[in-house]
Amino acid sequence: MNLGSRLLGMAFASADLLFELKDGRIAFAVGAGPVAGIDPASAWSGRPLSEVLDVQSACELTDNLAALGSGRRSAPMEIRVVTGDGRARRASLRAFVLPEIAPAISCALSWTGPAFVLAVTTEPPILDARGLISRLEDVMTSPGADNGLSVAFVEVPGLDTDSDEHRAASARIESELQAASLNGASACRLSADRFALMRGADDLTDLVRTVEAAAAAEGLSLSATTATGDLNGAESAVAVRTLRLALDACLKDGVAAGASFGERLKETVADADRFRGIVRAREFHLVYQPIVSLESGAMHHFEALARFNDGPRAPVAQIAMAEELGLIEGFDLAVAEKALVQMRKAGFGRAKIAINASALSLTGDAYVENLLRMTAAATDVRDRLLVEITETAAVADLEAANRRLAVLRDAGFKVCIDDFGAGSASFDYLRSLQVDMVKLDGVFVHEIATEQRARTLATHVIQLCADLGVATVAEMVETQAQADALKALGVNYGQGWLFGRPGPTPTSQTQSRPVARRRGEVVGWG
Repeated sequence: MNLGSRLLGMAFASADLLFELKDGRIAFAVGAGPVAGIDPASAWSGRPLSEVLDVQSACELTDNLAALGSGRRSAPMEIRVVTGDGRARRASLRAFVLPEIAPAISCALSWTGPAFVLAVTTEPPILDARGLISRLEDVMTSPGADNGLSVAFVEVPGLDTDSDEHRAASARIESELQAASLNGASACRLSADRFALMRGADDLTDLVRTVEAAAAAEGLSLSATTATGDLNGAESAVAVRTLRLALDACLKDGVAAGASFGERLKETVADADRFRGIVRAREFHLVYQPIVSLESGAMHHFEALARFNDGPRAPVAQIAMAEELGLIEGFDLAVAEKALVQMRKAGFGRAKIAINASALSLTGDAYVENLLRMTAAATDVRDRLLVEITETAAVADLEAANRRLAVLRDAGFKVCIDDFGAGSASFDYLRSLQVDMVKLDGVFVHEIATEQRARTLATHVIQLCADLGVATVAEMVETQAQADALKALGVNYGQGWLFGRPGPTPTSQTQSRPVARRRGEVVGWG
């Protein structure tokens, strides 16, 4: 008996079926099929793995196999193999990537029970736009992921008609598009007559014909318009941002907006490269706006605000883009670097500066470690720096973020929650993060002066901060009446045009009488 026969016998001693996967397809199979009459050697060879499994099993197995490295054996995976007659059979599968034949995957399958009738609904529910974006991110960030993906946009005029036939056709079209999507679980419904789905870049399924056939099965004659954009191996963050913008455009302007997906992708890549260049060359500058005590009118500290050199306005859109593309941490550190240069200039004294940091910069240790390194040679500057955590992007792991902020506070830095009241995460931040200050968002400040509901909420927030020993700052204060109202509510500090506009150097522009300070007195944050 030759070695090959012995090895095959040993394999069958622990498995009922052996098969090899190449590029998601079954290259060959040998062993017992799920039911009598199905010989995997002929019935499965050349077919996509997704065609022999139920939808949920196909999705889970595809994701698990994508994460399997060369020379690694998977843990047992429970799957369901369809038999083509409305039944399925459960099995346990283990996979192994032999380095000599990688990326082919060797699979051993053992049946774990008799065939059973599948439930009628095995198809996962169709996604919404947010779910599709999350699905794309998961697929593209999976270990060993193949970025050969495309996104198809489908519009079916007339599908939003309210009749039994149209509702039935709508359900069938939705089901067919889901089945045509990546792993049968990557389609989303944008509106009554618009869809989007992820597919393999080489998938040639005619979606127009698919939609028309589904409508005809319900007795309707409907046509579809489609547009497809390839991701062309784009970075995950670039692809996710492009898809989000494309879905917004498609929802607003119809599927025709999807035709510009490729151009939008190129623009996003160019925007990312341009932003990296701006950070690398430090092609931005800082302006400084004063924050004053509402009680005494005395200068308290300055906020450093970034301005790009090609325009006078705050870079709100570019900052949002940098957060989406994972470029914000480098920018936040560059801002800190420029602020530190200003603080070390002759004549600056003991003035204090607040610098902004995206919440995303707290998702790892690098921002904190670099800020500590940048101030290691002159640690006295740390007690004059306030790090304002902006809420434009939410912190996912608040416990980990709080540990990193604790490191900064232990080193002497002060920490502020910025944009409080602008987003849903504000109270989560206040509850979970140990901070020294809370800055009330300008819109919230405006509502305090105009709406009783907002004023009542603000009263409780300000009192809560006081009870916690956390100072409060109100931004966008433009009139003395606003300042007086905020002071009456207990807000500690104010920022806005009433006290001074942002300027190129940290200089007070207020008309308030300065408070005298004793020689040698250190200005604190209290």
